[in-house]
Amino acid sequence: MYQLFFKPLIDFVISFVVLVLAFPVLLLVAVLLYILNDGKVFFFQVRPGLRGKPFKILKFKTMNDKRDKNGELLPDADRLTKVGAFVRKTSIDELPQLVNVLKGDISLVGPRPLLMEYLPLYNEEQARRHNVKPGITGWAQINGRNAISWSKKFELDVYYVEHLSFLLDMNILAQTIFNVLRSKDINSQTAATMEKFTGKE
Repeated sequence: MYQLFFKPLIDFVISFVVLVLAFPVLLLVAVLLYILNDGKVFFFQVRPGLRGKPFKILKFKTMNDKRDKNGELLPDADRLTKVGAFVRKTSIDELPQLVNVLKGDISLVGPRPLLMEYLPLYNEEQARRHNVKPGITGWAQINGRNAISWSKKFELDVYYVEHLSFLLDMNILAQTIFNVLRSKDINSQTAATMEKFTGKE
């Protein structure tokens, strides 16, 4: 009952209220990114949702598109702008995903939606992370986020799938707010973002 009815209802209500309250901040960030990021405010990317169904995720764009002499994008750390670094540190870049929540693409809490290219790389156990809607935050995010290995991240995702409940969701949301205020576990140990999953873990 919770997963099918109350969870989507809570998602919608909280997302709508937060978007309304945060609108002045979102507008200011959008204007700054437009001015300082060559007019590019948002980042769109196709990600796998429930059962792997594709949807287009919406985030603030925190990195520019600078390339090397061969036309290849520079490393993430070199493309992360000063405004983007602040937006990412405060997790403001995640707020536009509330629109995805309102649309029903994702939930507030669930395994993070990763890349479509990872789908064939998961083993049977890891693939279970797609048995529920992905989320803006999740059990893995409050237990290491980008600072833990892929194998540990997937282990935590599957734990959430097996123990999904109202109390667990509220615990995750509360700890997420606490971690955001402390800017905890934003980056991996060796990069500005998490290294790509290769299927070897």
